[in-house]
Amino acid sequence: MALRLTLGQYYAASSPIHRLDPRVKVVAALAIMLAQFFIRTPLQLAIGFAGMIGVLALSRIPVGKIFEALRPVVVVLLVLGIFNLLFNRSGDTLAQLGPLAITTGGVQAAFLFSLRLVVGVLAGLVMLLTTTPTQLTDAFDSLLSPLSALGLPGHELAMVFSLMLRFIPTLADEARAVIDAQTARGGALAEGSLAHRVRSVVPILVALLASSLHHASNLSRALDARCYEGGATRSHWHPLKLGWQDGVAALATAAFVAAIILA
Repeated sequence: MALRLTLGQYYAASSPIHRLDPRVKVVAALAIMLAQFFIRTPLQLAIGFAGMIGVLALSRIPVGKIFEALRPVVVVLLVLGIFNLLFNRSGDTLAQLGPLAITTGGVQAAFLFSLRLVVGVLAGLVMLLTTTPTQLTDAFDSLLSPLSALGLPGHELAMVFSLMLRFIPTLADEARAVIDAQTARGGALAEGSLAHRVRSVVPILVALLASSLHHASNLSRALDARCYEGGATRSHWHPLKLGWQDGVAALATAAFVAAIILA
């Protein structure tokens, strides 16, 4: 049983997107993710896809890696599309079977509202694939620094978020190893009744919980050995500096978001 996650895995390349300030990429990705919820017409959807195709071309990320990362999202899109198709009653009725009806509005919503999520997912993927975990940590630390001035743990929140992204691929690899080990011992996860499949997942969750606690213990020991202190003021080996490329990227993102909302 394959379990591959691209989330949190940096793809090394030399591209204009890779060279942008990580703070600009984080804010731009969040802005596009919010803007995709305003997509309600095919024109807005076309603008969203056109913009993301341009960003992907600039990032020089292989198309195969993008499709591999989008594979887990397909199931979510199918479920969302089916719900919109069967429970959206706007427009003219095309077919009806008992209480279930397929309408023109349902068909439009099934495609439109499902595909618009791809725009937001692509924005997040580009940010993660073109930004190293260290750069993400520095970006979150800088963006959340105003919270520290208010007495809130801004640096600690940035550290926790960056560690979460860092360990997602590790836990995914360990989950795949546990599933392969269970299968080799005759524990078929894709066979039997639904209750049997649910019970078969329990040993995997227990193993992953034990592995997570082990990683957390090792991480805490490593931080203690390096005299890490959350509230301490520290400098950076590579200080974040905004350049003219970052200004162009910010203006382009603002124009892209405005085009989606106003189209």
